[in-house]
Amino acid sequence: MATLITKPFFRVLIANRGEIAVRIAQAVQEAGLQAVAVYSDADAMALHVEVADLAVRIGPAEAASSYLSVPALLEAAAVSGADAVHPGYGFLSENAEFAQAVTDAGLVWIGPPPEAIAAMGDKARAKDLMTAAGVPVLPGWQGQAQDVATLSAHAVQVGFPLLIKAVAGGGGRGMRVVSELDGFGEALASAQREAGAAFGRGDVLLERYVVGGRHVEIQVLADSAGDVVHLGERECSLQRRHQKIVEEAPSPAVDEDLRDRMGAAAVAAARAVGYVGAGTVEFLLEDDGRFWFLEMNTRLQVEHTVTEEVYGVDLVAAQLRVAAGGPLDLEQSELVPLGHAIEARLYAEDPAGGFLPQSGQILRWDGPELPGIRLDSGVRSGDAVSPFYDPMIAKVIAYGADREEARRLLVSWLQDAPVLGLKTNQAFLIELLSHPDVCAGAVHTTWVERNAAALLPDEDVAPELLALGALLLSLPDPVGARPWSSRGPSEWPVDVALGDGVRTLRVRHEGGADYLVSDGATTTNIAVVAEQGSALVVDLAGVQRRALYVQDDGLLHLVVPLLGSAWLRRPDPLDRMAALVAGDGRIKSPITGRVARVMVPVGARVARGDALVVVEAMKMEHHLVADADGAVVEVRVVMGDQVAAGDVVAIIEVEPG
Repeated sequence: MATLITKPFFRVLIANRGEIAVRIAQAVQEAGLQAVAVYSDADAMALHVEVADLAVRIGPAEAASSYLSVPALLEAAAVSGADAVHPGYGFLSENAEFAQAVTDAGLVWIGPPPEAIAAMGDKARAKDLMTAAGVPVLPGWQGQAQDVATLSAHAVQVGFPLLIKAVAGGGGRGMRVVSELDGFGEALASAQREAGAAFGRGDVLLERYVVGGRHVEIQVLADSAGDVVHLGERECSLQRRHQKIVEEAPSPAVDEDLRDRMGAAAVAAARAVGYVGAGTVEFLLEDDGRFWFLEMNTRLQVEHTVTEEVYGVDLVAAQLRVAAGGPLDLEQSELVPLGHAIEARLYAEDPAGGFLPQSGQILRWDGPELPGIRLDSGVRSGDAVSPFYDPMIAKVIAYGADREEARRLLVSWLQDAPVLGLKTNQAFLIELLSHPDVCAGAVHTTWVERNAAALLPDEDVAPELLALGALLLSLPDPVGARPWSSRGPSEWPVDVALGDGVRTLRVRHEGGADYLVSDGATTTNIAVVAEQGSALVVDLAGVQRRALYVQDDGLLHLVVPLLGSAWLRRPDPLDRMAALVAGDGRIKSPITGRVARVMVPVGARVARGDALVVVEAMKMEHHLVADADGAVVEVRVVMGDQVAAGDVVAIIEVEPG
């Protein structure tokens, strides 16, 4: 056995932000070491800064000038006296040049060797290495040529459906599924453009696309002496646009024999590149038990938590130990999964609006502390979700004796811990985790896309919820306010803006804490029982419930667990004026981002729904489309421009009629 090289360190700079920076800081401090946070101007008051021992500013909010700036990070290490760097995941975690720069600066890199990162970061080279190591690889094509004619010809040879996949990077960016040759060119251009923007390299490869396959990945750990073990598999098939939503361990589709075979392949993959530290080998699993290498993530994964819960191993602590030259101290025969863990990614996004990322302040968020629930988050109630970074709010992990116990616990927590002030995917996650197919574990990588419409929360607001909203809009303090007249019960109308319409309800105070609210068709009895922490306890039509709500700038966000949620407000006269100019041809960006493509010139005639401008934000491309037929008379942006939410990017002269 090779001799372990000891590289002691004491102060660890965490080159990341958010929940993973918090997670790493905790592990560093538990190991008796010091944690150094870095922050941009947008993160000066962030949780990961608060929990660290030291913190260093590294630049403005834009990631390119802060979290992606190698000079700024190395300067922060020097200023803080850090002698090691942990990259977390995302940002520069799989950047071989950054890893090399860290080691060249005399610091300990808490990750795999730069050579291993480079080998696996190039998807084409990685496939060649895996083939040589005997790891099953999907049929496809990879080469130097990147023109549409050459790639179209190879696409025909590979066969459809196929996957266009960025050679560099990961996380679902630069990936497109193509079902036929018609449309291949546009999908190729989009994938190359997205890959170039995300990774600085637009090269792609082609792979056979397996319809109905499962995404199953194996966690590996290796030390500098050459010892490698695997910690079983994670099921990551519930994903949208190649972005994972829910992950679990172990996989309901993997038995002990398959786990051994996939684990052996993952260990072989790690050995083939001289891997050190924690890494993940991703496979595509078919129904017949065949599995194919997809890629290796040379870093800690977002979903590492479920493996930790099931195997009882702190993966970050293992990373620290191995980076210091220590041994794994783990035997493969002893690594057996116990129980089941499921992780859901809670995002600030609008499922009903095409999952558009949201930014803004979390006005209220507090969930119950339940045995078996682990919450990894980088934000708290009152914090803001920045438009400059990934909109993840938290990872919620449930652990149970079996899969069903973990699933029920996770759903229960999500139902009782709504985020107020921002639109989130919380209701979507509850629907997803409650679907019979998901309960049975009968899913695949395209399952969410095929069932997305059925998983979207019902836009209809329950009468009881609307009635309570009307009461809260008219009486901001329903506990303290007791409108009453000596002539008897008082009654008043309340106009409520709901979506694009306005509803008029009547509120009648019956005395004490009792009210009747009618929308003309339904009358709801409401009794305000008490305030309970941040919740209001109300009796709605004879059923006592907890209501959570916040009012901000005239907008009421109301959530009643098991009944639903609603965004309500008193109508503004300007709303009606705005409605008169809907479809006026002023095309606005719904999100802060970078202009990736301008698709029409001035003078072009367009039809309603035609794509005009592509804005890239939060790892996704958003197509801004014409809201009316007409001619483009003005384009206010060019490729590379930064736009803010609400900025007008183009103007159409709308055709009459």
